[in-house]
Amino acid sequence: MEAPRDEFMREAIRLSIEKMQAGHGGPFGAVVVKDGRVIARGFNQVTSTNDPTCHAEVDAIRKACQALGTFQLDDCDLYTSCEPCPMCLGAIYWARPRRVFYGNTKADAAAVGFDDQFIYEELDKPLPARQIPMQELLRDEALAGFEAWTKKEGKTEY
Repeated sequence: MEAPRDEFMREAIRLSIEKMQAGHGGPFGAVVVKDGRVIARGFNQVTSTNDPTCHAEVDAIRKACQALGTFQLDDCDLYTSCEPCPMCLGAIYWARPRRVFYGNTKADAAAVGFDDQFIYEELDKPLPARQIPMQELLRDEALAGFEAWTKKEGKTEY
């Protein structure tokens, strides 16, 4: 029997507070659940690891995939203490969990200083108008990697 969703969310919230108070990073926690049990726990470690990608959802996804021996979270649910940021949302879509449940909203996060709205706005801008300049370079040479991929035998599609 599957444990109540509230308990999984409470675990994500508990991690967000406990690990933040322990100095690991911001107040964000996440758990991945499969078949009614937690298979991975993640928490924000941006400041303690000097890794801007070490958000709770990414941490939990990495650990869950290792535990399951796969790069997709089929039939898994992700519980996260806050609505995912754009980076985590991308990771979630790549991992393909069945569902995502979140506690705080992105508006709640913005109210305490975690405002990702500028990233959403940057994504809507043409490349030359973005704050960080982006320029195509050596595309013809880079296409060699894609050409090799199309010819590679026995590759694992994802």
